[in-house]
Amino acid sequence: MANSEEAKQIAEERHEAALVAASDEGAAAYYRVAGIWRLFLAPTFAGILSVVAKQRLHHQDYLLGSLAAFASLFVLSMVASPTHWGFVWRIRSEAKGLGRTARSLLKKNRARIGEPAALEVEAAIRELDAALGKKKLVAVQDARVSLDETLEKHLAFARKSAAREYTESIGGMILLALVLRAFVFEPFHIPSGSMIPTLLVGDFIFVNKMVYGLRIPFSDPAKVHKLGEKPPERGDVVVFIVPKRPDVDYVKRVIGIPGDRIEVQDNQVWVNGQLQTRTDLGDYTYSEHSEYTDTDLDVTANEYSEDLMGVKHLIITRKEPMYSRNGSFVVEPGRFFVMGDNRDNSMDSRVDGGPGQIPFSYIKGRASIIWISFGGEYGIRFNRMFNSVH
Repeated sequence: MANSEEAKQIAEERHEAALVAASDEGAAAYYRVAGIWRLFLAPTFAGILSVVAKQRLHHQDYLLGSLAAFASLFVLSMVASPTHWGFVWRIRSEAKGLGRTARSLLKKNRARIGEPAALEVEAAIRELDAALGKKKLVAVQDARVSLDETLEKHLAFARKSAAREYTESIGGMILLALVLRAFVFEPFHIPSGSMIPTLLVGDFIFVNKMVYGLRIPFSDPAKVHKLGEKPPERGDVVVFIVPKRPDVDYVKRVIGIPGDRIEVQDNQVWVNGQLQTRTDLGDYTYSEHSEYTDTDLDVTANEYSEDLMGVKHLIITRKEPMYSRNGSFVVEPGRFFVMGDNRDNSMDSRVDGGPGQIPFSYIKGRASIIWISFGGEYGIRFNRMFNSVH
């Protein structure tokens, strides 16, 4: 088994040496050795994954659909790898990385290895720097191999294995992601149409968790309040834990703050007796997926620009609402009254059996930015990427 692995490694090293030598002769010579067919692998796989992603997203299977979409983007990011340019860039990049590693190791261990060995390492580093200043890739590769052998000779005890470097890098990224998710930003995906037209089904947003104060992760929101509290304002789009279902998160717009009197009549909103004006923007057509027929149904609604105490945002209402959501409400101390921008299709503070008025400690944060949006004709709505949420 060991001999087989060693033979495989030698064959790979010889093949790469042949590619390096060919690359100095030009792109045509490189592709004769590498095989031009490799250029079509990444686009082909990316195309297949894109078709799968579009089909899954069309059926609102966001788990498999998003995984296929990200896999497609990842494969596309590798399109340049098998090209002549991509190969040259990789060899030079690896050589520069080795040079940085060598300088760091020498700085930390110079006294330990002694001056003669240190001077030998320095000479190998200078040789690599000189080769990087030239166009010939063979010279770069030879200098890189020479420096690698010199490091193994004098500083092998201080070098990290490839497995350890990958483990530390991946572990560090995972730890950073967990810290950011717990304290700063949390990703959230929009599963329903209750916030159309502000947020569409398939939008993935980042939630700013620090804007209203720091909540201790994994704590009971009914008992533990935030550190450095700053309550939401009217018009904020917030993500919150549903008090009656703590394993479920909703996203809605804050309409009323503690002490407000909210009245809703025919989708018109009064705050403390003041009518919140709105401007008719005409028809708004969107698609709803029917769970009964497994088809998309076009719904035409009325679109308005509503001015909520100076915060302008878009809302839609059905032309023929199926049931009334009227009522008068007084916002309790420490709680917030929330509504969806899709006024006739939202389980919110107006609705019996809904989430009710939301305690401040249950609010996770404010919807900040749409970082990607799955759906539409092409599977991804590129025009919505990195849009702020208002």
